[in-house]
Amino acid sequence: MSASGMLGAKMGRNSRTIYHLWKGLCSPLDIGVGSFLGPRAFPQLLRLPSCSGSFRGLQQGNCPHPGADTVKPLDGVRILDLTRVLAGPFATMNLGDLGAEVIKVEKPGSGDDTRSWGPPFVGTESVYFLSVNRNKKSIAVNMKKAKGAKIIKELAAVCDVLVENYIPGKLAGMGLGYDEINKVAPHIIYCSITGYGQTGPKFQQAGYDSVAAAVSGLLHITGPEGGEPVRPGVAMTDLATGLYAYGAIMAALLQRHKTGKGMHLDCNLLSSQVACLTYIASNFLNCKTEAIRWGTAHASIVPYQAFRTKDGYIVVGAGNNQQFATVCKLLSLPEIIHDLKYKNNQQRVVNRKELIGKLSARFLEEETSKWLDHFEGSGVPYGPINSMKQVFSDPQARDFPVLFYHRHQSGSRSSWVFQVENYVVCKGPAVRYNQFEVSDPKPPPLVGQHTLDVLKSKLGYKDDVIQDLFDAEVIAQHEFK
Repeated sequence: MSASGMLGAKMGRNSRTIYHLWKGLCSPLDIGVGSFLGPRAFPQLLRLPSCSGSFRGLQQGNCPHPGADTVKPLDGVRILDLTRVLAGPFATMNLGDLGAEVIKVEKPGSGDDTRSWGPPFVGTESVYFLSVNRNKKSIAVNMKKAKGAKIIKELAAVCDVLVENYIPGKLAGMGLGYDEINKVAPHIIYCSITGYGQTGPKFQQAGYDSVAAAVSGLLHITGPEGGEPVRPGVAMTDLATGLYAYGAIMAALLQRHKTGKGMHLDCNLLSSQVACLTYIASNFLNCKTEAIRWGTAHASIVPYQAFRTKDGYIVVGAGNNQQFATVCKLLSLPEIIHDLKYKNNQQRVVNRKELIGKLSARFLEEETSKWLDHFEGSGVPYGPINSMKQVFSDPQARDFPVLFYHRHQSGSRSSWVFQVENYVVCKGPAVRYNQFEVSDPKPPPLVGQHTLDVLKSKLGYKDDVIQDLFDAEVIAQHEFK
């Protein structure tokens, strides 16, 4: 039976069966997160298990809980997600993975801009959008209309967290800024994700990953030595900001558990990327050393870079003299070991070009697979530069189940290699937890798929009120008739 046939036959079984089936074929799968929101009696406070009454009691785990092996850290937490594109959706998806109910607010009709960022597409949705929007509900609301803004305020009152990524002042102009929301929802954790923060000369400029990467200095240090600046292959500034926002929201939820108070979080692309400069920034701040581009090489460790082989590339590093000696032996260049020009890392940095030239010439003589065999078990850090196909065929990747199956709502198919029938493979969380299982992911929603459900179940809207909102084009529901 073909891989597609085998998987199709197993879809009715649990995702663990699917994972084991797929693991032996070509790519790892694991299960995602589904969250169920229970009764919400006290929207002013984070619904955490009632323990000894103190944060320390909670921290020490003195909270017997029915089904403790299945409860997730954010079960019972509700997120109102006003973000689009990448940084914000990445943050809220991570919160959803841990059990939070995420209500994504989208523009009626087109929705999140990234829905159309393709090809490739799966049905009508871009793979880009599908990659960062699992475990969310979508409601389509025109926030520019007064009744639409009213819906957002009412939802904020029954949510724990509001996340937005509008230019500062934009939401305030709709009556949805932090000050306005705080009046109706003083418990709210209001997380703003912007390009440059809430203050300073650039605070009203829109934030874009590549621009923030340029302004922050990341592009200045990325690219070939002596060559042009190069944008990283993935939107690192957006993703880093999303992770900072995710961590800040988690910290704010814990703080609110102690104080009972909400707060405003100011996350932005520039500060996130500058923070990620770490030792590069420290070099300049303490030594006034201006960073330059090194390609794949390391400014302070030699050798530590990619080398071209006969048929590809391999990355090899030598963090100490012993590792350097091992590299030389494996390359059959023992004479280099005792050369005074390379006796320690400081000398190797000074004589970088000459040394790298000798090593590079040797690496070119054999295929990557041969070098991998040579370095295996040597104690030297090494690895191939993999294509995406190689990444998801790597035995180590198959050992760590971090991919999900998502049933795409439209049921449409694409030519994507990992799609089987109306299921789509997406990258899952990076972390395993031994106290609960990240399982049963909810697929990324269609625009406005949950508008009716949210208005009725969360706000108690009646059918006639909802119909009036439809007629006034304040809201939309996917395939609503």
